[in-house]
Amino acid sequence: MQRSRRTLVVIGLLAVGLQLSACTQQAADTEGGADEPAKVERVEGGAATRLTLTAETAERLGIETKPVLAGKIGRATRRVVPYSAVLYDARGDTWVYTNPEPLAYVRERVTVDYIQSGQAVLADGPPEGTPVVAVGAAELYGTEFGAGR
Repeated sequence: MQRSRRTLVVIGLLAVGLQLSACTQQAADTEGGADEPAKVERVEGGAATRLTLTAETAERLGIETKPVLAGKIGRATRRVVPYSAVLYDARGDTWVYTNPEPLAYVRERVTVDYIQSGQAVLADGPPEGTPVVAVGAAELYGTEFGAGR
């Protein structure tokens, strides 16, 4: 009776060990590979970061873009983005993610002059017509800085 219990314990430990090694191998195979949901890289000549997502990842994150608009506000023509596109970092600097090509997103610094009716009026930022991420910007920021890893 004692011997059969030991045999069952040994078999059970072997089964668990095999399952764990299979999980570890799978994680090692996908790390840094083409199956990654996002690729993060520095943009040459600046502090900007470029994220390239798979189509599946972009869909899962629910990424939506809106163009930077320009309009006459008072006597000046100002650029406007949805306030949901604006991100604040730990130092209080403000950023948006532009979408220069499909599935590619670049974090770009902006200067917000003021917020009104859900819109951020920019003193400085991307030119009119540039697509910015209006839905999913926080998720991109988390992806860039490794949240959830």
